[in-house]
Amino acid sequence: MLYPNIWNDSINIPKDFFVGSFFGLFTLGMIILAIVFVVLMYIYHSIAWYRIGKKQKYKHPWLSWIPFANISMIFQMGGFHWAWIFLMLIPIIGWIAVIVLWVISMWRIFEKEKSPGWFSLSIIIPQIGGILYLIAIGIVAWKKKSKPVTSKVSKKRK
Repeated sequence: MLYPNIWNDSINIPKDFFVGSFFGLFTLGMIILAIVFVVLMYIYHSIAWYRIGKKQKYKHPWLSWIPFANISMIFQMGGFHWAWIFLMLIPIIGWIAVIVLWVISMWRIFEKEKSPGWFSLSIIIPQIGGILYLIAIGIVAWKKKSKPVTSKVSKKRK
């Protein structure tokens, strides 16, 4: 017999078939897991920007669910015109310009929400920037509005 049989002598299936099948199923499982992860991160990103848009009384916060429209929504909330998104059509230089406008817009948005503006710089950090960005928008989106602190001393003086 050319290939050893792993179950019994009546079935003659090569061992390589099982090894290939295992790695094929493993690869398929990892691809499915990656797709699920990307979809969950997109949902989280959209919900966070939706909440930030609602907090800032943006008139169309549902744009956070539409690709490219969500970036134009961030531009508008940051004080830029929505049409700057078309810079993405210009390779390299346009992409860099969109990233710069995106960071500036997020800086302004975060400061309007009384969060540190430097949170917006998290997106440009290599390797961990995406995770830090998701954490930053989560903090801004779900942070409760802080009430102005008044001390008892200032009340007594009045």
